[in-house]
Amino acid sequence: MPPGADERPDPDALLRHAAQEGRGRLKIFLGAAPGVGKTYEMLVEGAARRRDGVDTVVGVVETHGRAETEALTRGHEIVPRREVRYEGRVLREMDLDAVLARAPRLVLVDELAHSNAPGSRHPKRYQDVEELLAAGIDVYSTVNIQHVESLNDVVASFTRVRVRETVPDLVLEHAEVEVVDIPPDELIERLKAGKVYLPQEATRALDHFFSKSNLSALRELALRRAAQAVDAKMLDDVRALGLGGTWAGSERIVVAINELPGADGLVRAAKRVADGLRGPWTAVFIETPRAAHFSDAQHQRVAAAMTLATQLGGAVASVPAPTVVEGIQRFLTDARATQLVMGKSRRSRWFELRHGSVVDRLIRDTPDVTVHVLPVPAADRLSQRGHRRPPQAGTSAGYAAATLLVAAVTGVATALAHVLDLGNVALLYLLPVMAAASLFGLRVGLYAGIASTLAYNFFFLPPVGTFSVNNPENLISVFVLLIIAVATSQLTSRVRAQADLAAASARTNATLANFLRQISSVNDADTAAQMICDDVRRLLAVQVVLLMPARGTRGLEIIAASDASYRLDAMDQAAATWAFDNATPAGKGSGTLTASEWLFQPLRAGERVLGVLGIASETLGAPVRADELPLLSSLVDQAALVLERLRLQAETRELDVMRTRDRLRAALLSSVSHDLRTPLTAVIAAAAQLHHGATPELIGTIESEAARLNRFVANLLDMARVEAGALRLRVEAVDLSDAVTGAAHDARRALEGHPVRLDVPPDLPLVRVDPQLLHHCLLNLLDNAGRYADPGSEIVIEGRNRFGEIRLAVLDRGPGLPPGRESEVFETFRRLEGSDRASGGTGLGLAIVKAFAEAMGMMVDAANRPDATGAAFVLTFPPALLVRDLPTEDEN
Repeated sequence: MPPGADERPDPDALLRHAAQEGRGRLKIFLGAAPGVGKTYEMLVEGAARRRDGVDTVVGVVETHGRAETEALTRGHEIVPRREVRYEGRVLREMDLDAVLARAPRLVLVDELAHSNAPGSRHPKRYQDVEELLAAGIDVYSTVNIQHVESLNDVVASFTRVRVRETVPDLVLEHAEVEVVDIPPDELIERLKAGKVYLPQEATRALDHFFSKSNLSALRELALRRAAQAVDAKMLDDVRALGLGGTWAGSERIVVAINELPGADGLVRAAKRVADGLRGPWTAVFIETPRAAHFSDAQHQRVAAAMTLATQLGGAVASVPAPTVVEGIQRFLTDARATQLVMGKSRRSRWFELRHGSVVDRLIRDTPDVTVHVLPVPAADRLSQRGHRRPPQAGTSAGYAAATLLVAAVTGVATALAHVLDLGNVALLYLLPVMAAASLFGLRVGLYAGIASTLAYNFFFLPPVGTFSVNNPENLISVFVLLIIAVATSQLTSRVRAQADLAAASARTNATLANFLRQISSVNDADTAAQMICDDVRRLLAVQVVLLMPARGTRGLEIIAASDASYRLDAMDQAAATWAFDNATPAGKGSGTLTASEWLFQPLRAGERVLGVLGIASETLGAPVRADELPLLSSLVDQAALVLERLRLQAETRELDVMRTRDRLRAALLSSVSHDLRTPLTAVIAAAAQLHHGATPELIGTIESEAARLNRFVANLLDMARVEAGALRLRVEAVDLSDAVTGAAHDARRALEGHPVRLDVPPDLPLVRVDPQLLHHCLLNLLDNAGRYADPGSEIVIEGRNRFGEIRLAVLDRGPGLPPGRESEVFETFRRLEGSDRASGGTGLGLAIVKAFAEAMGMMVDAANRPDATGAAFVLTFPPALLVRDLPTEDEN
């Protein structure tokens, strides 16, 4: 860190700390392998917190039959687990809702990487823990090192066992980590004693996963991962407090890469240093204004070095800065780096006198950082070919404009010579210098400074019209003007470069924000995929394809492309498949299957790869320049997040549909087994009596129960038509008085024992509805009233014309509906407990009324009668359904 640097709290760190306010805190007991005592330690600390007065419960603990672990759970309050039926088995999972309702201060949740049973709210237990933390509940949990996502491949490489249940590294980064550690020999003894697995399983484990070499490697990984977590937490706290220094609790390595041929060697050297020091490392490229004018070969070298760093396990970063020194110093300070690896090419003495040495300045100005300097070859003439001239060299138009500006100032100064002294004239000549440097670069500004000095000497200093100077004071004025002009040019050029960097950064941020805003507003995956391809092509000027797993096969298919004519050959398909299967880039510009013309980037969301995004150059060159890699990485990350959101939304909708279908199926089976069996039993019994002679009572029973059965079946068929969207309306003008009279007549058996009063004025307007569907609605409402009204009570059907709409009500007298739950009677298969709608029927009739009414443009409401005890069901015909004027005979 440069001396005297102004240390301020990092806004990002402050925001992260602010985001933790109100959230619970997570503590993870990390172990190298099963049996080290993670659960035991968690229960011991939980018991200590409970004794200190902290409200503590057990959400889920897996004892695996270990007596000592089982004994520790007895003193805790245990939230009962919920049972989930899956493929004929009963699975017992943590009851998340019960824990949230209990709202303890601390909950113990074992096995953080566990996958929940299908149908659970979250597929992973760590997602349940996230919801608990968001509710302000502290959580203690356990996990083994092989379940950490970033170490999954590393562990599988030497244990030959790949675990499928993993936890994202982000979970550990936001948690307090405590390593539960025992020596490998002691763990092996515990295994042999049967304290970890059953004896037959223990023997098999000792021969495979629990070998001493495996346990030693796993132990080292656990200790190193915990140290990294502690170091990251410490750095976050340091940044939030704005403290200076490197805080070298562990080594952090940075390698500065450049466009020279030896950049890949610097990356490999940094990897060796990081392996030796057991520390994280980052490859950084400083994007100065000069980088915008690199040749294609130089861009490719930087891109190759960044790709190599990613393949070797390092992080990458691109930092815009006015100079290389400033950019490296800023990044070293932000990263709290302790080691810097960089190259030094052979430069001439004259070059170093003019520009200075980057290495020397960094060694002098960063005393807290160890600098490793490696020799790298200088760029040869062949590599410089195609290098575009930087703006400081100027253009013909720039020099011409500077000349005109100097001439214009000379004219103005000549016109004002009688009112200005020589000192003020000299100041006027600074204007073209500043304008030229800001508009056309440093060298044009220097040219303007020299031209201004010469013009000042020639036109204004005596003897006028010559370049000679008689007065020594005027000679000093010329040199001072020249020096000021040169300094002004350099300062103005530097300000311009910084402004260009700020503008480029603002454009990048605006681009990312606009990209995310556009695709975030889309709720269709296909539309979002096409927008991603179109936007990436527009932003990077490349060809783009997006591939995702094909339905019904194991391959990938193109679901969107910036040009529908794009086709991938066998090599391209192989690169795309490799990138998808291995979750790493493949194709041109990567280290794998480079013969492909496309570079395929995996779209990762957590531990899942959703698809791959392929990009290719329009000119068959490198797919993307090095300075565009950070933008591409951000676009890929944001695209993956949007696609993951859409995938989760689709899964949620499918899950809701499945749950509704299962609920309807269960309710239908219940109806078939109970409500349909009742009339069938009566019909069968009456038919059996026919052998002894028919009586009017038997015939009436058969007819009424058969009609009841027919009504049940009709309701089931009607509901099936509604669910399938197969309703066909035949709208015509209907007289409500006639419709009510006909429905009351057809429902006379259901209304038997109840006096019926029809209060429908004959002068009500006709309504445009489907008469058959309206008849079904009225029949179901009357059947419902006849079934649940008090015996012998009156049922009223009344019609009123209120405020331009007609309200047709069916009123009964009975217990009525539970207050606040009136609308639930219209749900399919719903029969309200604690009301007169609690028993009998299939629970379909009122749902059919609602579906038919809405199909015809009507509304239906249920409420308790305000004037008496009982229920009121009201059909409302809006003004649009009323027939105002009947057609005349001439119109017919």
